[in-house]
Amino acid sequence: MPASMEATVRQVELRSDTFTLPTSRMLDAMARAPLGDDVYAEDPTVNALEKRAADLLGKEAACLMPSGTMANLASLMAHCPRGAKAIVGEDSDIYVYEAGGASVCGSIVLHPIPNQPDGTLRLADLEAAFPLDPLDPQFALPAVICLENPQNHCGGRVLALDYLASVRALADRRGVALHMDGARLFNAALACGVPAAKVAAYADSVQFCLSKGLSAPIGSMVAGDAAFVARVRRIRKMLGGGMRQAGVVAAAGLISLSHMTGRLWEDHANAERLAQRLSQVPGVELDPRPIQINMVFFRLRQPGPSLGTFLARAAEHGVRLAELGEGRIRCVTHAGVTAADIDYAAGVIETILAPAGGQADIEHELERARA
Repeated sequence: MPASMEATVRQVELRSDTFTLPTSRMLDAMARAPLGDDVYAEDPTVNALEKRAADLLGKEAACLMPSGTMANLASLMAHCPRGAKAIVGEDSDIYVYEAGGASVCGSIVLHPIPNQPDGTLRLADLEAAFPLDPLDPQFALPAVICLENPQNHCGGRVLALDYLASVRALADRRGVALHMDGARLFNAALACGVPAAKVAAYADSVQFCLSKGLSAPIGSMVAGDAAFVARVRRIRKMLGGGMRQAGVVAAAGLISLSHMTGRLWEDHANAERLAQRLSQVPGVELDPRPIQINMVFFRLRQPGPSLGTFLARAAEHGVRLAELGEGRIRCVTHAGVTAADIDYAAGVIETILAPAGGQADIEHELERARA
């Protein structure tokens, strides 16, 4: 592509909402944040963020973590003695994408059970993860059930409140904790039409990311009761996550919670807009399930270009897409993607998949973007 044309191509980033950039309001807040030493609990901006997060989730306390991976790891280590089991979904981020940290760092046995297409874990499968004889010394005993909500790998599925209530009841009956990996918790709450605290109420502990759809440059939060969060804070230090003047991070997180949660409906609307456009493209096999959050999944129909060729051609024209599991393409909308970007991306996808290859039509899309 000529350099002059390359400079004018519209850029549409749909690989993940982790590609969000901090807003100008965030950057200003980060530059002006009152600071202290957070390891001594003396950073006023971090303290304000932790109180705000705890209040929003209806929990006693919260702790700022460098990442969602460390947030989940510290939570599981706080719940589980060495050698205990954490029951997880086999398609969960904890099991698939977090480098086995619970086993390596926490000596925790991860017990995966199948995720259903709607993201849930069957109650019968959860029950089967508990040994018939808890006194038999050869079996590791479960200490925590982990739910991912929304469930990423299953297509951005939101767990229904009545399902959460049933798992809560099972956990209480079995005497184990319930941890919620709520990386996109506020998207789930929006989809359910309830405050985030209503979703979080079913879990003993919750983690959510500031750095995905909420646009902060770094950070996740863990929330729970005060004793649990105190354990998490100690484990954070042990894992190397203790930060000093962390208010520069927390300042952006405060903007996330005060300004970015209220605009997530735009991302959901843009995901629905994209799904509607792609449903009319002959070369696309769209995930038939309704769009619940800011994710759209599809596959390529054959005959047609290979997945690698398709992704490369889309990227050449500014549309960044990625595979998420065995030929599925995931598109994630976020604050950096507008409705016009969605229309452009859908047009590029359609023209790439056109029978003749669509190069002339793609050039037409580029001309429209430049206009």
